Amino acid sequence: MKRRFRSSGGELAYVDEGEGPAVVLLHGFPTSSHIWRAFVPSLAARHRVIAPDLLGYGDSEKPPEAALGITAQAGYVQELLEDLEVEGFAAVGHDVGGGVAQLIALDAGARALVLMDSIAFDVWPIEGVRMLQATPAEQESTELVRDLVALTLDLGIAHKDRFTEDLTKSFVAPFGEDPGAFFRAARAIDGGGLAGREGDLAALDIPVFLLWGEEDPFLLTEVADRLGELLPGSTLALLPGCSHFIGEEAPETIVPLVAEWLRVRYLRAPHAHDHPQPLIQLRPPS
Repeated sequence: MKRRFRSSGGELAYVDEGEGPAVVLLHGFPTSSHIWRAFVPSLAARHRVIAPDLLGYGDSEKPPEAALGITAQAGYVQELLEDLEVEGFAAVGHDVGGGVAQLIALDAGARALVLMDSIAFDVWPIEGVRMLQATPAEQESTELVRDLVALTLDLGIAHKDRFTEDLTKSFVAPFGEDPGAFFRAARAIDGGGLAGREGDLAALDIPVFLLWGEEDPFLLTEVADRLGELLPGSTLALLPGCSHFIGEEAPETIVPLVAEWLRVRYLRAPHAHDHPQPLIQLRPPS
């Protein structure tokens, strides 16, 4: 069951499960915290897992005049964390949520960072988003939202057995009563917030894990390579045969991989044979 928090921009819905060092999960466009449904129960075995619907998305409020860019979203998330009295945390972000994660790592002191097919630098918004931003108000409809979400998932999921009607419905439903909210969210993807902050990112002294689908058509692997070169001590894992929504395509691999990386690099906890463990194990550098 989701909880509610009144931020300065509007009310946020969020998941808060488990106990231990906090992990904050941040989704992208046009999704919601539903994208983390396989991650939450696994990570909650060791962590306090906090997964908000960003303002304007999912079950969160969709105020017409609220700022929805990543700088504003990072501020709302920081307000939530302050209200929950969370200080140290790991940030995990996908897509636009990866941009939010980078900002809260820079400005709110995240202790570890996981970026999955994330926006970065000044390489966004991509052309497809610019087309959405140009949609005339009179064409904004639930039917068009459904078609656009379905197209995004179709392009962003290489394993077509994971691209289902139910998945499409789960991300269309929050915009059902206000299709304009979908386009407001799209128009907020403006490229602001991260452009020009390469020096700040390079100065981050925290462990960073980059996970990328090799066939991502939206954010190419060149973005991952550039991040990997810039961020000191980062680890990059490319997922062959996967596209943009890697958590949907390969949760059996991605979820335990993220959990194990967090154990090693964030918790710095030893391997415990009596605790459920993923098949893939990472070891800290000697």
